[in-house]
Amino acid sequence: MRNRIIIILGVLVALVATYYWFFSDTDSTKEVWTKVKKGKFVVAVTSSGELFAKNSLDIRGPQGINSVGVWQVKVVNIIPEGTVVKKGDFIASLDGSELVTKLKERQGDLDKAQSQYSQIQLDTALDLRKARDELVNLKFTQEEKKLVLQQSKYEPPATIRQAEIEMEKAKRGYTQASQNYQVQRDKAIAKMQEAAANLSNAQSKVDYIQKILEKFEITAPEGGMMIYTRDWEGRKVREGSQISTWDPVVATLPDMSVMVSRTYVNEVDVRKIKTNQQVSVGLDAFPEKKLTGKVISVANVGEQRPNSDSKVFEVSIQIDQKDTTLLPAMTTSNNIIAETLDKVLFVPLESLHNENNVIYVFKKSGNGLVRQEVKVGKTNDNEAVILAGLTENEAVLLSKPANPEKIKLITLPKDAPKKVVSYVK
Repeated sequence: MRNRIIIILGVLVALVATYYWFFSDTDSTKEVWTKVKKGKFVVAVTSSGELFAKNSLDIRGPQGINSVGVWQVKVVNIIPEGTVVKKGDFIASLDGSELVTKLKERQGDLDKAQSQYSQIQLDTALDLRKARDELVNLKFTQEEKKLVLQQSKYEPPATIRQAEIEMEKAKRGYTQASQNYQVQRDKAIAKMQEAAANLSNAQSKVDYIQKILEKFEITAPEGGMMIYTRDWEGRKVREGSQISTWDPVVATLPDMSVMVSRTYVNEVDVRKIKTNQQVSVGLDAFPEKKLTGKVISVANVGEQRPNSDSKVFEVSIQIDQKDTTLLPAMTTSNNIIAETLDKVLFVPLESLHNENNVIYVFKKSGNGLVRQEVKVGKTNDNEAVILAGLTENEAVLLSKPANPEKIKLITLPKDAPKKVVSYVK
């Protein structure tokens, strides 16, 4: 009898379990309710960023390469990023092939200037020697005419007058030749100076390029941890990269006593961000570390980042703590506290719905549901402030029920302003 009762009870239990299995509401779409909360509401902007040192020393290639007509130089060798170096240690070397070509051109110009200088020097020496010889001969002629004049004092007057004329002509010829010689000499000096200047200029250009080439092996100006710099497109300068000769920075030596997280915020959220706002900072490499910081700069002009269709604005966040584990290029998660509101009502964003510019929620009303229009205030990534339409602890649905169009819509008074939030469904 006892066994029979046990069997009957077992069957009843099985039947009850079967009923609940097949007829109870176990659908994954079961309605989920939440309550309207009241308390502190934080308006925050969340973004990922990258650490860099606030202050750093640039490691540069040689200056003035662009002055010889070279606009870009390739990095042919560079030490690994993160290497700790001492002053004078090798950092990188640059490809000097284009500059060597320029050097050969300048060397050709130098050889030509040297040849011209030598030719002008030789021609000038010959011309001046010829002029000096002519001047000496005219001097002798003048002396001869003077002797003839002295010897003719006992001759007839006509003969004396002829000797005087010859003497004057010789004297005038010598004076003119002396003046011409001075002019020729001054001209020769000017030509030699011009040739010497051209030669000196050509030599200077060769020396200048040679000095630049000597600096194509770059060394550390100070000690520290070497970090790759980034080009204008945000790519790290590595082996094979091209650097601009206008600003030939190949790497940096960061001062890691003050670190900054550089992040980019979309044009919708950047309006919420101002300098000196507090920030909670996390590190992907050390999830257990909780850091703080503050916004120190917000870009006024947006930019188009690679692989992004929207404009973003650069925001820099200075880390409060000094931590030796903080290294450049570490990825950060930044929670920027834009505003804190006290004693406000708020609900999850999932509970808000938008239809024809009317924002509403599904809330309990007696034993049924109504669509309650609400006035929405500030929002963050997960929740929205409710300014009108709900009270604390009211229950609202997190998703749409079946046949939502059949549920009655209760609107706010006409004098209640409405704010449409674009990302409310």
